[in-house]
Amino acid sequence: MLSRRTSLTGVAIGIAIAQTVLSVPALARTNHDRVPQWTVEVNRIDAGGLNIAPEFTVAIYENLAIELTKEKQFSAVLRSGDSRANDVSNLLILKTTIESYTPGSETKRAVTTVAGATKLKVRSQLSARDGQVVLERVVDGNVRFFGGNLRATHNLALNVVKAIKQGTLPEAAPSSQVQ
Repeated sequence: MLSRRTSLTGVAIGIAIAQTVLSVPALARTNHDRVPQWTVEVNRIDAGGLNIAPEFTVAIYENLAIELTKEKQFSAVLRSGDSRANDVSNLLILKTTIESYTPGSETKRAVTTVAGATKLKVRSQLSARDGQVVLERVVDGNVRFFGGNLRATHNLALNVVKAIKQGTLPEAAPSSQVQ
C-alpha cells in the first residue's frame, strides 16, 4: 500500500511539473506578442506666468522623470531636447503647466497642523507628436505636515504618474523603440 501511495504522489508531482513547463511557452508567447509601449518625453515645466521659485519647476521636472522611469509604463523616458526622440515613432510628450502655487512654511507646519502647507496644482497633458492630446489631467501635490517645501514637488510627481497610469492611452504602433 505504501508503494502505491508513493507512486500516486510521484504521478501528481509529475503532472504539476508538466503543467508548469507547458504553461511557460504560453507565458513567453503572451509577452512576445505584447503591444509595443510608448516612449515619453518630459518637457520642461511651464510656470504658467506665476511667480514661482525656479527650484520648484526644476524639482517638478526631475521628479517627473524619476517617477516615470520607476513606473516602467513606458519603454523609455526621455528628457526635453533629447535627440533620440527624433527616431521614435511612438512618442508621447508630457507637458506640465503650473496652474496654482501656494508657498508654504516649514516652520508653521512644525508648530501647527493647520497652517504652512505648500500646495501645487498643475495641468498635465500627454500629446502625440502631431499635438493631439491623448490624456489631460489636473493634478495636485502638496506637503501639509512634515517635510521640506520641495517635498510637494515629489508628491505632485507621484500623483501625475498615478493619473497617467489610471488613464487610457491609445495603442502604440509597432516600431523600434529607444532603450
